[in-house]
Amino acid sequence: MTDTLLPAAPQPLEESDGYFRKGCNPLAQTGRSRLQNQRAALNQQILKAMRMRTGAENLLKAATNQKVREQVRLELSFLNSDLQMLKEELEGLNISVGVYQSTEKAFIIPLIPLGLKETKDVDFSVVLKDFILEHYSEDSYLYEDEIADLMDLRQACRTPSRSEAGVELLMSYFIQLGFVESRFFPPTRQMGILFTWYDSLTGVPVSQQNLLLEKASVLFNIGALYTQIGTRCNRQTEAGLESAVDAFQRAAGVLNYLKETFTHTPSYDMSPAMLSVLVKMMLAQAHECTFEKVCLPGIQNEFFVLVKVAQEAAKVGEVYQQLHTAMNQEPVKENIPYSWASLACVKAHHYEALAHYFAATLLVDHQLKPGTDEDHQEKCLSELYDHMPEGLTPLATLKNIHQRQQLGKAHLCRAITHHEESMREASLCKKLRNIEVLPEVLSAAHQRSQLKYTQLREDDDLLDLMDAPSIISKAEKEVEIILPQFSKVTVTDFFQKLGPLSVFSANKRWTPPRNIHFTAEGGDLGFTLRGNSPVQVHFLDPSSSAAEAGAREGDYIISIQNVDCKWLTLSEVMKLLKSFGENGIEMKVVSLLDSMSSVHSKCATFSVGMQKTYSMICLAIDDDDKTDKNKKVSKKRSFLSWSINKNRQKSVSTLCLPSVGVPGPPVKKKLPSPFSLLNSDSSLY
Repeated sequence: MTDTLLPAAPQPLEESDGYFRKGCNPLAQTGRSRLQNQRAALNQQILKAMRMRTGAENLLKAATNQKVREQVRLELSFLNSDLQMLKEELEGLNISVGVYQSTEKAFIIPLIPLGLKETKDVDFSVVLKDFILEHYSEDSYLYEDEIADLMDLRQACRTPSRSEAGVELLMSYFIQLGFVESRFFPPTRQMGILFTWYDSLTGVPVSQQNLLLEKASVLFNIGALYTQIGTRCNRQTEAGLESAVDAFQRAAGVLNYLKETFTHTPSYDMSPAMLSVLVKMMLAQAHECTFEKVCLPGIQNEFFVLVKVAQEAAKVGEVYQQLHTAMNQEPVKENIPYSWASLACVKAHHYEALAHYFAATLLVDHQLKPGTDEDHQEKCLSELYDHMPEGLTPLATLKNIHQRQQLGKAHLCRAITHHEESMREASLCKKLRNIEVLPEVLSAAHQRSQLKYTQLREDDDLLDLMDAPSIISKAEKEVEIILPQFSKVTVTDFFQKLGPLSVFSANKRWTPPRNIHFTAEGGDLGFTLRGNSPVQVHFLDPSSSAAEAGAREGDYIISIQNVDCKWLTLSEVMKLLKSFGENGIEMKVVSLLDSMSSVHSKCATFSVGMQKTYSMICLAIDDDDKTDKNKKVSKKRSFLSWSINKNRQKSVSTLCLPSVGVPGPPVKKKLPSPFSLLNSDSSLY
């Protein structure tokens, strides 16, 4: 249905690569692209309506004239009505499952995919250029191509292909955001870049000057894309069903990772409660595909096979019943599409009915004959129920034809009741009535159970009818969450020319680059080197030419004779110094400044239609510490949402701030001798 413009195999980016991977062609008129375009247009209309409603509410609060207030109330009622209609239209798009299903026609119940979150354009160029010039003291125009690549990658992620290539595209951008955050987003200030994302369920826009909103939204889209891949799989083949199960398990893993990692996202669709429900929905759909895989080759009318199929169907009905219960709990009840909750209820009754139908079939169609393994059948029947009906035992029921038929008819009655309830629930929801294949599947299953019961029905059934016991749910293959595997995606830092990330990051501050011009007399540099990419000056002789030129211990060597040394190893730097040792050496160095405590700026999170939340983190050290040197200073915990520790105290901020540490005491250093270029066997190598 959609095509990638270029192959999306995971390949490391090279400097010569003008372009890497792209998303789908946004102008391609596929069903999915049209649906996503409609979703984007609705988001804009919802944003406009909410702004008008906010303005009307403010006017109502400020107005004192009674006529004006009545007029504003009238306008506000119209705006609320329009907004409700827009949200219902968005809900209709969310349940447009037909567009996302496999192109092969099949007599199966559709699955529910998630739509991708929409976003606005972001311009990184000005802010990143200014930061490169200010923080790294480098010519920002040398990084125009890298900034353009970052913006192109973000734009491509807005239209990913519905395949593994699209998932890798989103994952590569998510990993790249980790590099960008470390390079350009210091925890002590806001960078002035506003990220805006629309809630996929309500259309409400959320804006933040915080890269964590960008990362969380990309993660959500990775999970949503997995759901679209799962619904696209051909469920009429074993390979297609295996792919669908894998896709839904991976979707659940990504959404669960998002829930545990970003705990205070301001968007409804990424709240912990909503994500918990979405994880349950993905696992339920994976269970459903597992059951379809069991039934794919055809269900043999054999006792032990029917026991297995009945328990598998009961498992699917159980997980959908749990999902339906979770969807009707606060606070997610208001934002979950009604059609989703209705479909979960329909499937819960449908698969529970199938479980009772298969249980009835194994009791009615299979009589215990001489030579049959009685012990095995007795064990299977006892494990099928949590308890037998009063007055019945497994072995006696197997041997008594009348008891088997009575218990089988009781199962058929429960099956027919569940079938009727599933059809009733489907008929109550307008969105589900528009899914053509759904009533056909439900009706066919209902007619099969009724036909079976009609063949066994007798005039005195009402007198002998018993209550059928519940069937124990059991899955042969457990469905589990598969965590996202970011390590399998090869990504190169766009801004690696700035130097190793362990040193050249936004969290560290340096002096401006200093030019050191010195000579090596008799091959003696006057210092040794340590470290590895970048190399540091170590054991500096205070009487050497390098020291007199301004070199200091701990300086990072960033260039020698205009040759960039930030990524060179110690041996490579030594070799370079040897080549210029006879003449004067021009070396450029920077020194790391001491980390200073600072007051963090206020982090404002604004979402249209949602309450404004502010958080201020003050990490300044107490003034009493200046006078009391013996007083212990404890490290303060990060006040943030970016935390994998579940037991960490929750905060209202989504900003990631590091804890403040106390610098240790200075270490005395000794000057070794001699300082020679030939001292290549030093233990500091």
